[in-house]
Amino acid sequence: MRAIKIRDDIYWVGAVDWLSRDFHGYSRSPWGTTYNAYLVKDEKITLFDTVKREYAGSLMCGMSHVLDSLEDVDYIVVNHLEPDHAGSLDELVAACKPEKIFCSPMCHKAMETYFPQARDWPVEVMESKSTLSLGKRTVQFIETRMLHWPDSMFSYIPEEKILISNDAFGQNIASTERYADEVDRGLLDRLMREYYGNIVLPFSPIVLKTLEAVGELGLEIDLIAPDHGLMFRGEDVQYVLKRYQEFAEQKPSMKAVVFYDTMWHSTEKLAGAITQGLEEEGVSVHLLSLKHNHHSAVMTEIMDAGAVVVGSPTHNNGILPNVAAMLQYMKGLKPKNKIGGAFGSFGWSGESTKILTDWLEEMKVEQPQDALRFKNAPTHEMLGQAAEWGRNLGRALKEKVGA
Repeated sequence: MRAIKIRDDIYWVGAVDWLSRDFHGYSRSPWGTTYNAYLVKDEKITLFDTVKREYAGSLMCGMSHVLDSLEDVDYIVVNHLEPDHAGSLDELVAACKPEKIFCSPMCHKAMETYFPQARDWPVEVMESKSTLSLGKRTVQFIETRMLHWPDSMFSYIPEEKILISNDAFGQNIASTERYADEVDRGLLDRLMREYYGNIVLPFSPIVLKTLEAVGELGLEIDLIAPDHGLMFRGEDVQYVLKRYQEFAEQKPSMKAVVFYDTMWHSTEKLAGAITQGLEEEGVSVHLLSLKHNHHSAVMTEIMDAGAVVVGSPTHNNGILPNVAAMLQYMKGLKPKNKIGGAFGSFGWSGESTKILTDWLEEMKVEQPQDALRFKNAPTHEMLGQAAEWGRNLGRALKEKVGA
């Protein structure tokens, strides 16, 4: 992969993963992804982050386009130890023989578990707000613990107004473009929501604190360079900061997600009737069958929805496995400020709606009405009741949103 010039003597030297469709083993990445790394040529030549292990050759190839030798690298900065960013660190250390390797305190504590040989590496721990001179340029380090790992940190280069942000502000997209302003804005926003909703969402309180800290530090930023996806330059810097503020605040919207699984279509029919009722109250609804939609796609829609409705028939005195898995996934991502409810059909024992209601209560989803529960196949009258249930929820959502 060739190096891409960002500024004079500053280069993107990452790798493009056109094949990725399964990000981190749990989230879909239908557009692929990138593993971004950045090289600064100054008095001290510095590499910021590496790449996933199988792309080490691509990284070193890109570096070789702008260096006489890989051993010209003086410093390596490890902003994040996760294997898609540091998986090839040992290969780069062997090839570059850096004078120093810089990382956060939490990164240092974990480094030897990933690389036992790191005990012999020239590692130097950088506390938050500490600085490093590269020559004409300075690096200021900002710890961002739990955004989204304990070791995470930003590297800010004030002379260039560049913020290297590791996983924050990332997206999963493999492309020949390197900047956000080079792709369709609608696609970009979708990719950002997918990434935030499935990876960053549970750390939203930390996102808000980090954005506040960036403001308090008075950082002038003209370029945000994340470790996945496209970089943000110029006016897009404020765009992505604003979107992250909005994502993290999780204000309810006039949008509902109805997700469900079904055996013989009875619960599916209820889902359709509920959707109709919500629509009649002016709610934008996403009706998602868990047989046909991956849990990460469902979560992308839940992230900015004001209402979440879940349905399952009773199965072996419980709920269907797809629904149980989706609820467990959703719970871990900690969405906030939702209202919703549960529904389902049953043949004889009928426990599903109680189980679903308990799940929603545990996730602090407000439920303005009792769960909707019908025996056997729903009649025309029952579907009318389901539509009214949806209308009631729509009215409650309008009240919550202030619409």
